[in-house]
Formats: sequence, C-alpha cells, structure tokens
Amino acid sequence: MTEDLTFSSATTLARRLRSGDLSASTLVEACLDAIDARNDRTTAFVTARAEAARAAAAEADRAAARGESLGPLHGVPVGIKDLTPVAGVRTTYGSAPLAEHVPDRDDPVVERLRAAGAIVLGKTNTSEFGHVATTDNALFGPTGTPYGPERTAGGSSGGSAAAVADGLVPLAQGTDAGGSVRIPASACGLYGLKPTFGLVPRHTRPDALADVLPFTCTGPLARTVEDAACFLDVTAGPHTADPFSVPAPQGSFVAALDEGVDDLRVAYSPTLDGVFPVDERVETLVDEAVAALADAGATVERADPDLAPLWDDARAGSLTMFQAKVAALVANSEAAFGVDLGDHLEELSGVLAPMVRRGREHDAVSLCAANAARTAVFDAFEAVFAEYDLLACPTLAVPPFPKTEFGPETIAGESVDPYTGWYLTQAFNMTGHPAASLPAGWTDDGLPVGFQLAGPRHAEATLLAASAAYERERPWHDRRPGR
Repeated sequence: MTEDLTFSSATTLARRLRSGDLSASTLVEACLDAIDARNDRTTAFVTARAEAARAAAAEADRAAARGESLGPLHGVPVGIKDLTPVAGVRTTYGSAPLAEHVPDRDDPVVERLRAAGAIVLGKTNTSEFGHVATTDNALFGPTGTPYGPERTAGGSSGGSAAAVADGLVPLAQGTDAGGSVRIPASACGLYGLKPTFGLVPRHTRPDALADVLPFTCTGPLARTVEDAACFLDVTAGPHTADPFSVPAPQGSFVAALDEGVDDLRVAYSPTLDGVFPVDERVETLVDEAVAALADAGATVERADPDLAPLWDDARAGSLTMFQAKVAALVANSEAAFGVDLGDHLEELSGVLAPMVRRGREHDAVSLCAANAARTAVFDAFEAVFAEYDLLACPTLAVPPFPKTEFGPETIAGESVDPYTGWYLTQAFNMTGHPAASLPAGWTDDGLPVGFQLAGPRHAEATLLAASAAYERERPWHDRRPGR
C-alpha cells in the first residue's frame, strides 16, 4: 500500500487528497519511509526536511478539515533540486565551499509550488553548479538511475529524476541549461519538460540577466504528462524578480492534454542532421516511439534541421558561454552566497575550476560571436517549424553509462567528446524553444531510453497534447525499477 502511494502520479494523489480519501500526513510519511528504505542506492535526496514536511502535512490536513479552498497540489510532496534556493533549507549547489549555505528566500518556482499546496520534502542531488550533464559532486557522490544504480541518472537534475523514478516523491523540480531536465528524464524513464525560456520565472542575483548564457529554464521531472502540465499551470507566468519572465497563455495546460494530434505534422530527425552518432539500441527504440506517435494520429516525416554546417561554431560558442557564465558566477559569488569562491578554486571539481579560468579570458566580442552562432541554430529550427508543428529526435545518443564517467568516448564506432557528444538536448537551450523528453522504451537489459519532442516558442500546449497522445498509445507510468 505504501509503495503504491509513492509510485502514484502527483495529480492522482492530489485528487485523493482533495476528496478526503488520503491524508497529507499519510502521504508524507510514506515518502519519508521510501527515502529511508531506498535513497542510499541512488543518492537522489541530499537533504530531507522530515520534521518541517510533517508539520506542513499536518497543517494541510487541518486546512482540508476546515473546508478551505485547496490548491491543485494540496498536500503533495515535491523534491527541489539543490541548485534552487529554498528559504531556511541547506542549498549547497553541489559545491564543497557552500556545504552549509542556507538561503533566506524561496526561488519563484518554490513560492508557486507552495502556493499551490505542495510540500517541499527536501533537496535533490546535482552536479556542482550544474556544470556537467551527469550528477556527481564531492559532497554527496554520484546519483544512479534506479533502473541500474551503478549507471548514471543523467544530470544535472539527476537527483530529482531518480527520486521520482524510484518512488521517493511523486514530483520534482529541475533546471535545464543544456538538457539538465531532459537528460535525467531519459536516463530514469520519466517525462521531463524544458519550457520556453521565461515561461517559468527564476531568481538570479546579483545578475538578473544571467540566464541568457545560455537560456536556462526550470521544469518538472514527472511520472505522467498530466503531472508536468499541472506543474506548468501552477508555476508559469511573470514574476517581478525575473526580467525575462513572460505571461502564461490563456487556458490550462492540463486542459490541452485532450486536444489530440490528428492535425499535427511532426519532423523526425534521428541524428539532428548527422551531428550526433546514435547507438543502435537507441535508434531502434526511438524509431518505434515515433511510429507510435504516428499511430496516435500525427503525420510523421523524416526531415532534418540544417545543423551540420553550423554545429562546430555553435558548440564552440556554447562552450564559450558556459565558461564565461561560471567565471561570472565565481566573480559574483560573495554577493550571491556570502562566500568568495575565487578563494576556493582548489576545492571546486576538476572540470569546473579550469572552466572558470578559461572563462576569465573571454571578452565581450567572443560572447557576441557566440550569439551569432546561436542565431544560426535558431533560424535552422525556425525553418523546420515553418513546415512542421513539432520536431522529434533522440534525447540521448546512448543508454545510461557508468555513473562515475562523464560520458562515452565512442558511439556507433565514431569518436565523440565525452562531455558533450552524447546528448541531443543542448541545441534547444541555444534557442529557447520548448522541448520534452518522453520514455521511448527500455533496452533488453532494462535501461531507459528517451526521445525528444520540441516545438516553436510558446507551443507548450501543442507539445503537451502530443506527449499525452503518445502516452495514451504507449503508457509508461506503471513501470517501476526491478519489474
């Protein structure tokens, strides 16, 4: 019974909580028991706020008993990535110099989840400042996928993904600057959505403009498409802290799930114009998934964005941006965290410290040149979306690999950069387009594989409708690790 609760979808649980069929205290206790029983095998949660969560659950139950109006996520426990500030809760950013850092404010996404009735259960593991596409750091170690705990959960929101996939919490939040929601969604057999840049607001200080290098977004790691749509319903829209935040569209994202796909045209690009070699196991499963989308009623055609001639410059420009961004983070760290990370470079990870040093060497001209390369990628995607409603491609080029590695060095017989050559997610952060990762299936040895659907900016309703149609064709939410 307890396991059935913790593996249920967030929206199913919310309906039970609102009907009085389930108490928030019972649900929170079930999640805390699951963390005690299973967290050690994946290192999903790094900070649990057990007593605070119990107190919030008790208050949620009292509010229900008083007949108060209850939010869409009333009493539902959620996990928050350890890059996202939660007032009064240790938030380390996966970095040793910030091991005892405690923010005094909630990020806007936390504010809005709380306002919707959600209960923050704790913080989930991340790579240090989210700088690589796996989840590992010197404070807490690596996070593994529940479908093979010695294999990576992806990153950098791997803790959030592993927490949901292993039934520790029904819903979790992540951030995505190069694929950090979609990569772990693929590696953990979940639905993960990176919305249009600005749809879900963020709070970055002292630099409120930092999220454009590259476009960084907040999104859900969810068991079902409905859960992700509900997350957007309660978190999207302008916020005074975020100068890039945009209005949410009219209507509910959850309501869009029934729209169907009969009128949709989907471009399928198996390698993003040959830019990424793809493992045969991934290719087979993604082919089958895209065929299922056609079975649901969509028109699917092979079509590539014109990325191949652009990619070397775009990838180099993206690296320039990341390096500059982490260098600026260190420069602003005393104002942001009360700790000057410049005095602690030797304590940063072996990859991050060199990125900081290289980032300090970039000038404004190199950043502007990087933006020109991004613009070319943006135009390539817009050309696709002029003819098609959505673009499908693999999320990752390989199934999950050992969790202590950064990535593979060869894929399908071709040499690749182990840091960046295996995730087909990063291009959509260059451009700000919304993109989701959906479960394509599982390999013969039980490892999850995902595929992406991306759409025009502000086309979340279409993206969610197509995702829901695929989910109805090939439901995955009952899949559990070890079964």
